[in-house]
Amino acid sequence: MYSSNTLKKHYGFSCVARAALLLAPAMGTLLPARFASCARRPYPTQLRRRPFRPPPTRSMSVSQESALREPAPASTDDGDGPAKGDVMVQYVVLRRDLIDTWPLGSVVTQGCHAAVAAVWSHRQHPDVLVYCSDDKLDSMHKVTLEVKGETQLRNLSEKLKSEGVDHKLWIEQPENFPTCLATRPYPKSQLASFFKKLKLCK
Repeated sequence: MYSSNTLKKHYGFSCVARAALLLAPAMGTLLPARFASCARRPYPTQLRRRPFRPPPTRSMSVSQESALREPAPASTDDGDGPAKGDVMVQYVVLRRDLIDTWPLGSVVTQGCHAAVAAVWSHRQHPDVLVYCSDDKLDSMHKVTLEVKGETQLRNLSEKLKSEGVDHKLWIEQPENFPTCLATRPYPKSQLASFFKKLKLCK
């Protein structure tokens, strides 16, 4: 058997005192007084353990939590105009057959005639006033497109007229045939569908 000193060394007084309590009735002895106080001590395995508490986590702001839950919206800017608002634009349509046969300056002049006439004919329209305002005068937007010839130009003019799109079909004199057309300034979103199948003039 182990001595009391060995039990004390390995298990402490509480273990020795409890062993003595169990053996005392059989041996007809009394528990030494020096073990009485030790026996009243709680056994190490009966000690209350503090509940485990996970370390505090760093709190997130409402905006951070929303960013994790909701994907960022895709950008809608197509590069043709400002991201906010609708750009004001004037469309000019020239004839490819004239571009290939006339001097370049003459064709450009036809486009200028149609563009100025379209603006002046609707000079009181709110869109035209915005397009020609002092703060917009140095940042005008024009889109110059082309059609194959006179038939296609007249057909386009008839389509715009039936849809109520304000424009000027320029009729060159004294030849008396159409050379180009130009719309008045419009928000781009209102006219883009009418011209999406036409090629840029190059």
